[in-house]
Amino acid sequence: MQFKTYNTTLFFKTFLMMLIVSVTLSAQAQKIKTIGNKLRSGSSNNTFGAVKGGEVGIKMKAGKKPVKLLKLTFNVDNRQQDSLPFKVNVYPFTDEKAGENLVKQEITSAMAPGKSRPVIDLAPYDIQVSGDILVSIEWLKTSPGMETAFSIGLFNGGTYHKDSATSDWEKIPVAGIDFNMQVMEIKK
Repeated sequence: MQFKTYNTTLFFKTFLMMLIVSVTLSAQAQKIKTIGNKLRSGSSNNTFGAVKGGEVGIKMKAGKKPVKLLKLTFNVDNRQQDSLPFKVNVYPFTDEKAGENLVKQEITSAMAPGKSRPVIDLAPYDIQVSGDILVSIEWLKTSPGMETAFSIGLFNGGTYHKDSATSDWEKIPVAGIDFNMQVMEIKK
């Protein structure tokens, strides 16, 4: 009786190669891009007081095709001695007016004292958008004292802010805070 011998090393290498190709093609099929402003860190910044219900954010162009929000990132200098809690809000933004908040589950985080680059994972919340959106952070408590400084760029769309929960949105046209968002195109 004769047994055929198979080259298990060759079989394993072939299997591994097919797996790598499959993963690579899958990643290419899901287009991931960054929208919003370029992240910078340096001396140019815009400061805002942390007042409960106040918000600060920027307009982002999500594109015509629907995308899923993955990660929000920004540079900040929390000049307080304690962490500053905040939540993330995303609004449809048409004719310079914010619509109803698209975030259905509260997404909270906190800024540690000092300079930092918070990265907020939004993928688990399955927030899907298209067109223009306003992405903001909302202060969850009032923190008197030194204001919080966000890195900015000039002539990049400006910054939108509300000084309290009952305030209207105001635009600072020249300086846009450096918020950016990683998004993934949704395949239909």
